[in-house]
Amino acid sequence: MPDARKMLPIARIKDREVRNFAKRAQAFLLSHSWCKKVDKGYLAWAIAGVIGIFLFRLQPTRRGVLRRLWVVVGDLPPAYLVCDNAETWQQALATYTHEMSRWVKAVRSKSSVKDLIPVNAPATPEYAKMLDHRLRFIRKRFLSVSSSELPTDT
Repeated sequence: MPDARKMLPIARIKDREVRNFAKRAQAFLLSHSWCKKVDKGYLAWAIAGVIGIFLFRLQPTRRGVLRRLWVVVGDLPPAYLVCDNAETWQQALATYTHEMSRWVKAVRSKSSVKDLIPVNAPATPEYAKMLDHRLRFIRKRFLSVSSSELPTDT
């Protein structure tokens, strides 16, 4: 389980763009019928104007919904991710890029995206190309280096 003690509570975020990412991430969770309320939110890592990774504790509306989720937002499609196999923000981001790459591959091969991670963009070659470009950037800049080497905006 991710350790929120190493993260910044959302209320303490100083950077305006990162605060907006936090608001978008929370609104994204609340847009789902299974999310009754967000209890707590933490900034795990962010680059203002590019990407933000947050950990949220929520109150679900029904049984079987996890109470802790990662949320990735930014200049890319938002997504929530379970914490089971992602104890760190980099593991969550690696899961995000993997799942989004599956969507890109399906779109390019003209396969169904129905059972894949939901993407708030049309399943067209143009959107797949744009998303693939962003995913490559993320892998190169944020996943191929140690998290201690990366700056973060707070």
